[in-house]
Amino acid sequence: MTIRATIRVQLISPAIGPALRAARFGDLPEDGPGAATRAVDAAGVRQAEAVREEFPRGAAVYVSSSPRCRTTARLLGLDARPVPELAPWDMGRWRGRTLDEVAAAEPARVSAWLTDPSAAPHGGETLLSLYARVGRWCETLSPETPRVIAVAEPEIVRAAALHALSAPASAFWRFDVRPLTVTEFTGRDGRWNLLAGRPLTGADKDAGEDGDGDD
Repeated sequence: MTIRATIRVQLISPAIGPALRAARFGDLPEDGPGAATRAVDAAGVRQAEAVREEFPRGAAVYVSSSPRCRTTARLLGLDARPVPELAPWDMGRWRGRTLDEVAAAEPARVSAWLTDPSAAPHGGETLLSLYARVGRWCETLSPETPRVIAVAEPEIVRAAALHALSAPASAFWRFDVRPLTVTEFTGRDGRWNLLAGRPLTGADKDAGEDGDGDD
């Protein structure tokens, strides 16, 4: 990612909900009954509503297409546009199952998935493919829109941050993303500073000065 002017990207992880609590692959079906209202639980709703309107005006705002991300964006008061590159990781036939369930039934396949970025034992998208498509989105960021906000699934946040740092896909599993936190990278000319895992409350209060990420 090469940027000739300062740009700041804030990636917001979704509020807590049943699937995140259970470490379940995937959210409710996007068009399923009650998906928009059940994707985030009562605690997640309270937490998201408590930190809404903490964002700069004039930013480009995007969202992953999952119900929990779209619900979180709405709760935060963000008018966000979904983009295909930020779609949730396609977990194929594992979607809807918990990690514990899959690990008990298919331990060898889970091991391959965790250790080989090119493996897709679930029949969905490989980590390398996920990394590549999120990287393509990052490459579209323009200094003409210097502020970008995206409510995105944790795996999208991971991939985007690692892309900004030119880190290998193998580092993906070493970066945790908690609910309603901001991962922010700021910089120009391909040089970036990363601030990861900051609580959403007051996320923009320290961002009034446009640093260039070249400290």
